[in-house]
Amino acid sequence: MGYFIRDRDDRFDKAKGGPRRILALDGGGTRGIVTLCYLKRIEDILRARHDNSPGFRLAHYFDLIAGTSTGSIIAAGLAMEMQVDDLIKLYQDLANRVFRRNLSRWGFWRARFDHKELAKILQDILKEDNGAPMLLGSKKLKTGLLAVSKRMDTGSTWPLGNNPCGKYFTQREGSKYTANKDYPLWKVIRASTAAPYYFDPEEIVITEEEGKEPVIGRFVDGGVSPFNNPAFQAYMYATLDGYRVNWKPGRNQMLVVSVGTGRADAGAKATGAAAGDAIGALFGLMDDAVDLTETLMQWIGTGDTHRRIDSELGDLSGDSMGAAKCTYLRYDLPLKRHEINSEFPDMTYADKAALVALDQPGAMKTLRGMAERDAPGKVSADHFPRVFDLR
Repeated sequence: MGYFIRDRDDRFDKAKGGPRRILALDGGGTRGIVTLCYLKRIEDILRARHDNSPGFRLAHYFDLIAGTSTGSIIAAGLAMEMQVDDLIKLYQDLANRVFRRNLSRWGFWRARFDHKELAKILQDILKEDNGAPMLLGSKKLKTGLLAVSKRMDTGSTWPLGNNPCGKYFTQREGSKYTANKDYPLWKVIRASTAAPYYFDPEEIVITEEEGKEPVIGRFVDGGVSPFNNPAFQAYMYATLDGYRVNWKPGRNQMLVVSVGTGRADAGAKATGAAAGDAIGALFGLMDDAVDLTETLMQWIGTGDTHRRIDSELGDLSGDSMGAAKCTYLRYDLPLKRHEINSEFPDMTYADKAALVALDQPGAMKTLRGMAERDAPGKVSADHFPRVFDLR
């Protein structure tokens, strides 16, 4: 290979200079296939940029890969040096196995899907070469990984990362908390994907002390935090003192690439009789949070993919917070009703609704076709400044 591959510890070493690259992946259930199609285009562009090496992986290029919900599954796979083609196959199989209809689970007070199948799949994927469960501190993760979840018993957002310098990554002398590095990775990812209404929460032991009841955190999908699009959370993780990463911001110092799962109409993703106004309101809040993240990132960053936020703000091209804090790129698939109607005028209402739902494996083939047609015209090699090339 004509470039140097940093390991995880080298990427987080504050003494090592050079630009840093962050990849942020939205949550979106079965619509994660959209994310993977854009990632395939990005992988092809960056491989060509780096001598067309067949061994090139996105984990070589990006110093931190952040994901929320299904984005965290993809992020973990990429951090393990998986190719995007392999992740597409894995993701399609996962969706077909996890999102199975079960009439016995139908109803507002029960999770719609059994989390045990998802847990089993994650355990099968996230393991060491000797079969032992991977931990968050595993050396098999070749780059930085950040999974966003929401801890329900405290009401706090938990961005769990593998920075070896992190405050809670290792156990301090005399402390009873479980070091973050010792969390089973499958539990970390399951926690990030535990979407309310769809799956039961995931439990992780936070502290254990002899003679006392352990403190157990109950975690749900990071999509119900402000960070279903984890780009701004990843930027904070990389730059705020408390996270102890301390990468230098700047348009030529930090690249943030954000990939979505499709921009649908607010509230369009709730399906089934049990959804109701409460579920619709929850999805509306998630959409608002994604929009806010895009607004913040376009405000602090510069880049060639800025979109029109609304009729009042425009694309924020005339606004700034001083010098740009990063180069920011955002890729997503239009899934508004009028856009679907235009592309598929003869499609049934049920099939159109399935395209924007989060739990419809049968819609993934159509979504994949839409994203594969959209990605070449949307993702350009010119978007990626040469200053961020590997050397």
